[in-house]
Amino acid sequence: MFVIILLVDIQSFYASVEKVRNPELQNRPVVVSGDPNRRSGVILAACPIAKSYGIKNAETLWEAMKACPEVVVVRPQMGLYLQISLQITEILEGFTDLVEPYSIDEQFLDVTGSERLFGDIDTISKKIQQAIYNETGVYARVGIGPNKVLSKMACDNFAKKNKQGIFRLDQTNIKEKLWPLPVNNCFGVGRRMTRNLQRIGITTIGELANYPLEKLKKHWGINGHVLWMTANGMDLSPVTLTSFSQQKAIGHHMTLPRDYRRAADIEVILLELCEEVCRRARRQHLAGITVHVGCRSADFDCPTGFSRQQNLGYAQNETMPIFHAAKQLFHQHWDGEPIRSLGISLGGLSPDSPIQLDLFTDRNKKRALGAVVDEIKERYGSTAILHAASLTSAGQAAERAKKIGGHYQ
Repeated sequence: MFVIILLVDIQSFYASVEKVRNPELQNRPVVVSGDPNRRSGVILAACPIAKSYGIKNAETLWEAMKACPEVVVVRPQMGLYLQISLQITEILEGFTDLVEPYSIDEQFLDVTGSERLFGDIDTISKKIQQAIYNETGVYARVGIGPNKVLSKMACDNFAKKNKQGIFRLDQTNIKEKLWPLPVNNCFGVGRRMTRNLQRIGITTIGELANYPLEKLKKHWGINGHVLWMTANGMDLSPVTLTSFSQQKAIGHHMTLPRDYRRAADIEVILLELCEEVCRRARRQHLAGITVHVGCRSADFDCPTGFSRQQNLGYAQNETMPIFHAAKQLFHQHWDGEPIRSLGISLGGLSPDSPIQLDLFTDRNKKRALGAVVDEIKERYGSTAILHAASLTSAGQAAERAKKIGGHYQ
């Protein structure tokens, strides 16, 4: 039996949802964008009409408005988008029990055994499109392949560009369809890797597929091997229900609303990030043995920053010890330049049930204190109890509480 994997992608997901909510926007150019006054004015989604003006996802709002002055700008509602995404997952689970979310608007399905119930693969794909449209009003594109990587490239390079919104890519047609495409169209090849490949004469996916494997491995190790396999349509990873079950780290990152220059102000953000990371760790009954700090400067033309981690000695999930370690790590590597983004993560996770005893600290008392704070926040909201530093002009905890995924609910 041949394996059949689908990648279902929702066209301009956020913008499509907004058009369903407001039919008056149907024939107008619509973009979903963050708040430009808080340095989040980046295009998250542009509808096909807006894209016809040259507007692209991830460009700045002012660039989009310059390209199309009459564009309609809608602020994101992440809570609603998550709700629709979960609704689409339920629809897909009506066709197979093997559904793996890849992102908020993309999901893999293994429909290998579904043909007996729903017809051939083209019929299944059309039924999926129709079911999603009937229940949500948004349009889905479907990539078909014998594995996840081919279904993904079938969707991105072909299904998104034809009228049917469906395309099948397998070993019978990759030489004809996939290999002539520019190498940056290969899954996993970004801008930097594109430049690297072009330096050694690789400009198409076919040239990557036929390049000597040992030379690729010599250049980029295991990543070179993976790229060679991808270009040749090989992927051994199955559609699985446990993609997110083995968490390796818990982290939180923030793009700041303005340039932070003073160390004292940056420390406020560090404290808030540590509080959030530790709260999430405690909620999952996990502790981490390494703390990671990363930041990026405010200079877009010549960005600087760092990404460093430190061993804590033993697994922890209490806010203040981790904050002190993060602060020390930050000051050790910060070059003093203004920063625009900051992130904290806790790695080396393990269950928090064993407690490392400390002669000078009552860790049971600290754990009980953390549990009380978490309970207050769960019951009354994340801003019910805050560090005093969060009430200063540098604090962002209250503003973050209004958002999901960095965007207003």
